Amino acid sequence: MSKIKTCVSLYSLQDQYLTKKMTLNDILRFVKDCGAQGVEILPDQMLKNAPHPSEETLRNWHQMLKETNLTPVIADVFLNTNLYKNRTLTKRECIDLLIEEIKLANQLGMHLIRLVSMVPYWVIEPLLPYCEKYDVTIALEVHAGMAFDIEATSSFIREMKRLNSPYVGLVIDTSIFCHRFPRVVREYELQNGASPEMFDYCDRLYEQGEDLHKQIVENGGQLPDAFVATMKTREDHIFGPLCDGYECYPFTVLDEYMPYVRHIHLKMYEMTKEGPEYSIDFKGLLQYLHSKGYDGYVATEYEGNRFTLPGHPTVEKEQVAANQKYIQQCLKEIQGEEGN
Repeated sequence: MSKIKTCVSLYSLQDQYLTKKMTLNDILRFVKDCGAQGVEILPDQMLKNAPHPSEETLRNWHQMLKETNLTPVIADVFLNTNLYKNRTLTKRECIDLLIEEIKLANQLGMHLIRLVSMVPYWVIEPLLPYCEKYDVTIALEVHAGMAFDIEATSSFIREMKRLNSPYVGLVIDTSIFCHRFPRVVREYELQNGASPEMFDYCDRLYEQGEDLHKQIVENGGQLPDAFVATMKTREDHIFGPLCDGYECYPFTVLDEYMPYVRHIHLKMYEMTKEGPEYSIDFKGLLQYLHSKGYDGYVATEYEGNRFTLPGHPTVEKEQVAANQKYIQQCLKEIQGEEGN
């Protein structure tokens, strides 16, 4: 029987942390007060000297977890291949960096690492001995614009299936399940000088079960002429190519991948006053995951913060709290029990 559990990615509260409105301790207590069971952290952002934090930092981390009774679920890891001006990192350097991240996850009490999208497939096999030694699974994020039809993702999946190890999997980001263009993104870009026709074009695609990314792929990697015709301003030409980052897959695209799904990012842009997220059907997704026997965490990942209008405060805490309330209500209905 599936048991879907709730989690908050601290990516959702990064402005609170970076502007020193909240400490890491404050944030973890807030997450607990929202009723979440687990926490997802970006060590590079919130743990000094990661991936080599001091013993004091590690002690403080575990003390905060003990006080909040939160489960440390997953560490978000980036592979920064452009550390040098004159070259990219070698394969050996990439692997060595990820080994250190695996060790850190173990120190943090986590058994799962999210590898950022586009991490190359050839890191998997050399990392497996370390994954097994430290009991840490590596899972590639499948994100809109970089999802199943992108070669880097496809090659990772092929290698994952070939090796067939319980220590390799996928993190699914719900940006691939948009059914309309995020309203907060549209409003933000319109203020920057973008044309409404560009977003109207995208919404017409969603109404047909399509999206701009699919059209770009079918058009040989180029923006379709009909979309280009809506691009009239300088801002259109800056943001227009990024409109492919909101895809419209059906939930059933996960059918063949469910044995490998280790974690879900509930990417959200705007929780509405009515309850649901504006662009993504979270309740439908949770019903699908439950029907497939998914036994893992779903993590609130708020991204509307980057589209805060000038002169307005970020509403990270309000949006995270609203998302957790809605998700927990959905899970109570779907699973027939309290989320916690």
